[in-house]
Amino acid sequence: MRHPIAFLFLIISLPLFAQISAPDRAEGDGPYEQLIIRGATLINGNGAPPIGPVDIVVEDNKIKKVQVVGHPGVAIKDENRPKAKPGAKVIDAEGMYLLPGFVDMHGHIGSISKIPAEYVFKLWMAHGVTTVREPGSFQGRDWTLEHKKKSAKNEITAPRIMAYTGFGMGAEEITSPADAVKWVQQNANSGADGIKFFGARPDIMEAALRENKKLGLRSACHHAQLNVTWVNVLNTSDWGLTSMEHWYGLPEAMFENKVVQNYPLDYNYQNEQHRFEEAGKLWTQSAKPGSEKWNEVMTVLLERDFTLDPTFNIYEANRDLMRARNADWHKDYTLPVQWEFYAPSNESHGSYWHSWGTEQEVQWKKNYQLWMQFVNEYKNRGGRVTTGSDSGYIYQLYGFAYIRELELLRESGFHPLEVIRSATLMGAQALGLDKEIGTIEVGKLADMVLVAENPIADLKVLYGTGSIRLTEENEVERTKGIQYTIKDGIVYDAKELLKDVRDMVKEAKSNTGELKQPGYPNWD
Repeated sequence: MRHPIAFLFLIISLPLFAQISAPDRAEGDGPYEQLIIRGATLINGNGAPPIGPVDIVVEDNKIKKVQVVGHPGVAIKDENRPKAKPGAKVIDAEGMYLLPGFVDMHGHIGSISKIPAEYVFKLWMAHGVTTVREPGSFQGRDWTLEHKKKSAKNEITAPRIMAYTGFGMGAEEITSPADAVKWVQQNANSGADGIKFFGARPDIMEAALRENKKLGLRSACHHAQLNVTWVNVLNTSDWGLTSMEHWYGLPEAMFENKVVQNYPLDYNYQNEQHRFEEAGKLWTQSAKPGSEKWNEVMTVLLERDFTLDPTFNIYEANRDLMRARNADWHKDYTLPVQWEFYAPSNESHGSYWHSWGTEQEVQWKKNYQLWMQFVNEYKNRGGRVTTGSDSGYIYQLYGFAYIRELELLRESGFHPLEVIRSATLMGAQALGLDKEIGTIEVGKLADMVLVAENPIADLKVLYGTGSIRLTEENEVERTKGIQYTIKDGIVYDAKELLKDVRDMVKEAKSNTGELKQPGYPNWD
């Protein structure tokens, strides 16, 4: 096997440079001796329909009471409500919706250097993300674990971090199963929560996965094309892999008349246009929906209690580049250095718009139809599907991209309540945290999201930029969206977090100027 760091470079061309660490927390109030949220409509994350009005009582960082206090449209009687202790913090949530904190199962703290961790964390928190699985720890395992510890102590404004180290990170070489086992043991001893794989030689991959499972840690894998021919999702899930990212490794497991996908004869994996253009043809090369092979692979994964983390949003620009590039939030929330990274380039990962047009987009639309069909059917048959964003690449911005992922699960056929379930309980289960977070229940931690409008009726109200409405006075306005994100019983004003981000972007633009669309104007 290659030197692990070189291997990561080869797989994703990601620059491993120091990121700007998060400052000490200056936001949020609490945790309180007692916090009461009064009169909300509860969406508790397990798929149950909304119910309200409900009062939620939190003491320190634990939910102590979930109490229905009346009926819609009827004045609530004080005697029906839980009593507040002297000095309690009370939030009037009448007309609002309360959900569990969201879990982003694929959240890189920084896609490139020069991105402040504070910027990333505040965008996540402003969009209700209270827990993040950090797959790869590309800023370095120690750096990620340091922020994990600080977040756990609420010394910084950040979601709870579950650190999954990139396989081989920090080792000089892994050339044998024994080397793999030793590295996995060291990773577990470091305090990491799991491992992120891209693939490896089969004997090395098997040894690493089996040892990781034995130690009780979880795992994720992007089955990269450089290894997928000899290690696909059927192999890795058998060896102990607990979840897969994106879809790579899944259609290859369903090939019926080939082993290798139909690469053009001039294909070069290091050419990002080649890599992503051909990836958009994978699903049409595999078994058809409902076929024997399709059902066989799905049944095996279901029996293994395997988790799919599709990250639909991260490839959406492939099917509609103009939409992704012109999203509402870029103007006020995308840092110039991030915008530059997105632009067409021969070097940056995911910046593969060398010649991206109608034909590529149509092919990717077909790809999505089949991919979404598999994921929705997997959910319908009892499989676990989670919500991950992989933000920071391909015109997908932290926080905003997570909400877009919710919309794409809806497009796949999920009922809105199933979408919220994937974003909360399913993520908590996949991380082994479902006894602590994922639903709003007595005894669980106080991770919650308070929204001004009904997200079941319109998921767009969760965006920091809101959703457009026309008033009776024929005036256009934006919905208010998330009002408060509560993590570990600490109440954060989502609007203030977004303002902080806007200020960061505004300051950066004072040196660089406003964002410009790539190549504009090149004909003046």
